[in-house]
Amino acid sequence: MPVDPRRTLPPYRIKVVEPIPILGAEERRLALEQAGYNPFNLRADQITIDLLSDSGTGATSAQQEAAAALGDESYAGARSWFRFLDEVGDLTGYPHILPVHQGRAGERILFTSLLKPGQICVSNTHFDTTHANVKLVGAEPRDLPCPEAADLDSSEPFKGNIDLAALESLLTGPDGHRVGLVLMTITNNGLGAQPVSMANLEAVGELCRRHRVPYFLDAARFAENAWLVGQREAAYRDWTPRQIANRAFQLADGCVVSLKKDGLSAIGGFIGLRDGDLHARCEANLIATEGFSTYGGLAGHDLERLAQGVREVVDPAYLGARAASTARFAQLVNEAGVETVQPAGIHALYLNAGRLLPHLSADQFPGHSLGCQLYLDGGIRCAELGSLYLGGLDDQHRLVTPAPFELVRLAIPRRVYTDTHLEYVAAVLADIAKDPERVSGYRIVSSPPLLRHFKVRLEPLAAATGPTTRVGPKP
Repeated sequence: MPVDPRRTLPPYRIKVVEPIPILGAEERRLALEQAGYNPFNLRADQITIDLLSDSGTGATSAQQEAAAALGDESYAGARSWFRFLDEVGDLTGYPHILPVHQGRAGERILFTSLLKPGQICVSNTHFDTTHANVKLVGAEPRDLPCPEAADLDSSEPFKGNIDLAALESLLTGPDGHRVGLVLMTITNNGLGAQPVSMANLEAVGELCRRHRVPYFLDAARFAENAWLVGQREAAYRDWTPRQIANRAFQLADGCVVSLKKDGLSAIGGFIGLRDGDLHARCEANLIATEGFSTYGGLAGHDLERLAQGVREVVDPAYLGARAASTARFAQLVNEAGVETVQPAGIHALYLNAGRLLPHLSADQFPGHSLGCQLYLDGGIRCAELGSLYLGGLDDQHRLVTPAPFELVRLAIPRRVYTDTHLEYVAAVLADIAKDPERVSGYRIVSSPPLLRHFKVRLEPLAAATGPTTRVGPKP
């Protein structure tokens, strides 16, 4: 069904712009070769459309920049801290708030204060740095996605949910005593930007209380999850996004949040807590590693932008336009012959590279191959979520255990790109879909043992080629 353009109308106008680089095909080929065929190693001035991440990549508002000008840089007890505290405390309802410079800092502080070696951290899906931070404290990350998540094509509305039956079985089984934390990620970034229902969040809370297991939210996209709940869960149709988000926070014992997403800012995050003893442990860790507890590694102007950002992000007009823009983008990509994880989320589109490139086996990393081809053809940077990211490798960097799906994430920065930019991405994909067999597979040359996708280096199995037809404004 076509998306009504009146729904995609952004509730703002553009006030400041910057030029974007447009490289020629040979320049892109050389840039990717020098980067070891890893988009993370590309320079920003070599990218035309950057869909690598929605973390810290959004545009700030005039109100945020005006607030930043009032930033108080006092080391302790700054005015900016109290504005941040008021806004975040009102949004979440938690009595204890600790600022951090980003979400992974919050994860490290929370996990080292809460988890013990040998314990299990259960999630609907741990994302990459969350998974790594759990392992770094000696605990085991265990994902229990709902069965519906395995069907990429279904229109099930809440494929980000946790498998409640599997969670209860774990908690009542022989490993139940090892579960030290249940962490629900909203929205579920590792599973196609799919939302989590309030019914699922509530049921998880009941299980955790019954078994006396701490229950936290990884709520980097709390506002986008709230919007999708309001659209898809009948009991919340008349609730505002802010009311839904507040209710979600109230269902848990605490949260860790990267505000580089739904804080609409380039940096920042927080830990929200109910328990005073856990707050004291986390605060001591914070002061020793991040900064005093009223700034947590953030400048006063950052705290001001964040305080304004968490207020702006729950605006229904903003969320509705962003969701509709992503839905229209998905429609264009599907019409171009490229399948995506259904239904579309908000912060990203997930391309089914395995289906588009059936000539490439999992050990040739079809998701990564499609991502590289998007750069070669159109200067588009994105991230693979397939066997390069999730697969098991042996000591020679050969794939042993493939990922369940070969996906490519097109993460959409907030308030940065217009629908015309996204139409350009869809046009590049359409050209690839016309001749997918020209896309080469890749092999790993070198790889770090942890979080390999950030610094891995690869080489193509055949000569990397550009587009068969002209795409973009420069040949």
